[in-house]
Amino acid sequence: MQPLRRSIHIHATPDDWIGREAVSFSLDSKAEFDAAVAKAVGALGDRVELLGIGEPLHGGEEILILRNRLFRRLAAAHGFTAIAVESSFPRGRLVNGYVAGRGPATYDEIRNDGFSHGFGLLEANRELVEWMRAYNADPSRRVELRFYGFDGPLEMTVAASPGVALRSVLDYLESIDPAAGRRHRGRIEPLLGRDADWENPAAAMDPTKAVGLSSAATALRIATEDLITELRIRRPELAAGSGGERLAEALHDASMARQLLNYHAALARESDERLNVLLGIRDAIMADNLVHIVSRERGRGKVLAFAHNAHLQRGMATMQLGPHSCAWWPAGAHLDAILGTRYAVIGSAVGVSAENGIGRPEEGTLEALLTAVPGPALFIPTHAGSCLPPAVVAALPTRSGSARNPTYFALTPRSLTDFDWLVFMDAMAYTRGGPSLPEPDGGTKQ
Repeated sequence: MQPLRRSIHIHATPDDWIGREAVSFSLDSKAEFDAAVAKAVGALGDRVELLGIGEPLHGGEEILILRNRLFRRLAAAHGFTAIAVESSFPRGRLVNGYVAGRGPATYDEIRNDGFSHGFGLLEANRELVEWMRAYNADPSRRVELRFYGFDGPLEMTVAASPGVALRSVLDYLESIDPAAGRRHRGRIEPLLGRDADWENPAAAMDPTKAVGLSSAATALRIATEDLITELRIRRPELAAGSGGERLAEALHDASMARQLLNYHAALARESDERLNVLLGIRDAIMADNLVHIVSRERGRGKVLAFAHNAHLQRGMATMQLGPHSCAWWPAGAHLDAILGTRYAVIGSAVGVSAENGIGRPEEGTLEALLTAVPGPALFIPTHAGSCLPPAVVAALPTRSGSARNPTYFALTPRSLTDFDWLVFMDAMAYTRGGPSLPEPDGGTKQ
């Protein structure tokens, strides 16, 4: 079934669009929620292999609950077998082992090492992972669910050493061809140096503290290219010796190491475009990871990806970092170019969130218009911006931001073209287990 583009109706006003197309639901009603999901997913069509669900800020409790229930429903009724979240791709393997019933016996043993950005501390993530583990333990389940991280091995201010990814590739090659593995290891290990030198937090804002353009780092980039070349030119032989999936994982890890080395080089480079390049590399890594995940799941099922709206949207992302106005192509734009109609994305928005410092939306904004719909939550199709005349879309004002949570991004007129659907929630609390947010008076609150 193709996406239902032929049924698009251009509405004269936002009130007409919302009144005719909004699908209200409550998270407290399974029947309402399941029906709303069926309508949204059905309208996207059967070609979709990767469905994104965005969050308007980091720290929204109800959007995490919605994500968990959405994945449960997608797994039960719509052929989804995997979820990928905005967390480190390498670390996600530990969580996937746990949901498969391997490795550590309790969630507490993986919550720190299995997630980046402290996301393992969020209670909603614990609930998701524990549900997946219980699901997979049921012998009646025909297909095992998988968990992935799809972010690069990056923290908020720290880029990881390329050592973890490269050693994984070297271990793989050495298991197939010990002599070749030892040869590459003998060349690469001396160039890696100390992880602490790569992972200096001061390098985020001061390029002189970064090591990515040192002579050793430059030599390591060349050595990494040579390692990738050997894997590629020996692909038939290596696949026969290890299986295609193991080789694909090794090639992907090698490619991630290459991009991580590029990131460290950009960290060390003085440039007016430095932050834009760093943000762009991170999202390109995200997109490559998601394409790899989709290829792994092809033949098994579809993938749900969860991240901030800004990473999954189709249009250019923008952000103000202190005095710096940043703009870059997010993962969603790359995925749109690579996957086409096999990628669809639902953005999200919130009306009021006192705990996150979000007051009532100003009159005429999308959030104010959506708040007027009866019910605590709704789905609404944007039809890639063709739901309203362009002049009407362009005239929509943007609401004010958050007084406490800098990760909050309001809807803009571009949101109607950036997403296929929106999910809107009237109110949102702050997530259980999240870090303290600053109080307006400068204090903090749990």
